[in-house]
Amino acid sequence: MKIALMDSGIGLLAAAAAVRRLRPDAELVLSSDPGSMPWGPRTPEDVTARALAVAEAAAGHRPDALIVACNTASVHALPALRARLEPGIPVIGTVPAIKPAAAGGGPFAIWATPATTGSPYQRGLIREFADGASVTEVPCPGLADAVEHADQAAIDAAIAAAAARTPDDVTTVVLGCTHYELVAERIRAAVRRPGTPPLVLHGSAGAVAAQALRRTGQAAAPQAPDQGTLTVLLGGQEGVLPATALTYDEGRLLQAVSPAR
Repeated sequence: MKIALMDSGIGLLAAAAAVRRLRPDAELVLSSDPGSMPWGPRTPEDVTARALAVAEAAAGHRPDALIVACNTASVHALPALRARLEPGIPVIGTVPAIKPAAAGGGPFAIWATPATTGSPYQRGLIREFADGASVTEVPCPGLADAVEHADQAAIDAAIAAAAARTPDDVTTVVLGCTHYELVAERIRAAVRRPGTPPLVLHGSAGAVAAQALRRTGQAAAPQAPDQGTLTVLLGGQEGVLPATALTYDEGRLLQAVSPAR
């Protein structure tokens, strides 16, 4: 089984690591274009064009499924990606985990990029899955960029600023950008209030990894032989994981995977 993942940068690490844990025998293809990062401020047309280029680079390796491990690309480019690649390659988009957050009860916040926060897309998900719930949309300017570049001081500053905009009674936070999942524990620590239970975080990596297996007719097999391989595509060219990826647990997990021959 071969699963491809795409993103502008290293936001795909969380979903790739989730696939790796579910199927250690799967071949992974990671396709990104860090030179064009970030995609959030770009026009929908520009995002779509760049997403198609990154996806087509991955498709050249004939994967059994493609995970769009990027919220911005899923918002703007998913129809175009599916039109181009399906039915030959199932395409799995990334949607903020608003539905499970609402089902958990209690007030929750959605941390997302400024472009996504307040967007018709996100507001539509809130109406569909969290109508009547207490929801706060929290923009996180600079956080995805800081995570991409592993700029620790900038990560701390962006998280602190977003935490200050998060109401004190929030019990759950939806991570509405795949990059944020790489610093989930830092977000949990920043938002938790003294004397309160641990913050509940909802990311998307586990859900999209499981959906990719379902779409390929495969079952989870975490005890499968550790024989998977890794192909890294940067701007369409084969390369290696960026050094910044190795500052995160997910990147170090993937670094241990054998390169594809």
